[in-house]
Amino acid sequence: MSTESKVRVITTHVLSEMKFRGEKISMLTGYDYSMARILDAAGIDVILVGDSASNVMAGYESTLPITLDQMIYHATSVVRAVKRALVVVDMPFGTYQGNSKLALNCAIRIMKESGADALKLEGGREIIDSVQRILSAGIPVMGHLGLTPQSIHKFGTYVVRAKDEEEADKLVEDAHILQDAGCFALVLEKIPAKLGAKVARDLKIPVIGIGAGGGVDGQVLVVHDMLGITQEFSPRFLRRYHNLYAEMLGAFQSFIGDVKSGDFPNDREQY
Repeated sequence: MSTESKVRVITTHVLSEMKFRGEKISMLTGYDYSMARILDAAGIDVILVGDSASNVMAGYESTLPITLDQMIYHATSVVRAVKRALVVVDMPFGTYQGNSKLALNCAIRIMKESGADALKLEGGREIIDSVQRILSAGIPVMGHLGLTPQSIHKFGTYVVRAKDEEEADKLVEDAHILQDAGCFALVLEKIPAKLGAKVARDLKIPVIGIGAGGGVDGQVLVVHDMLGITQEFSPRFLRRYHNLYAEMLGAFQSFIGDVKSGDFPNDREQY
């Protein structure tokens, strides 16, 4: 039996088993074929095709401008590369808020055209009609509460959410609503660590945090941030595992210098 055939494919059921065993879940974003191949080979559990592509791939200031077609393009690129990880795709702003029929149509397009495994939606009670309609079609849904970037104009800031009792109570209530509806997992973004741990203890489904402390069931980061490709974004929760910006800048400058000096290509690099 080949090594490849022994690799266990990650499913929503596997994530549930991981929570039950107390095994932490690893999740990173991916937007293209080449990066997704490396993420999958590394053994990442979940690849999130995030609407953060709007920021790190397209250069927008928020996640709002990215379109459904663009998300399908990124998702399709990632799915082609993946053999093991669960691929979750963000539904972009405007495809599910306030119109559950539109939400289902957009969800079906993403699943059919990309071949992804699941979708992620931001919000709680206010989007539950869309969540239920998508789930009714047999499409797995991951929830997202706390700081929800698609609602940045409502918040007006990227500060920590749910610090006051009223907002914390609503978050806990929304978490249970999403679980009861049938969501297979939940992302909590930028909330107090104690609240993140409470939600993870309360829920039967896996809770994955980004700035939600160490008491949750897993962690997610934007791959460009943790690799140090982006330099402008430095929240407390971000651990940079590399400084690829500096390394790539140096490599590009070396290439430019070698071309300018005539050193590249040398005799061995010509036909």
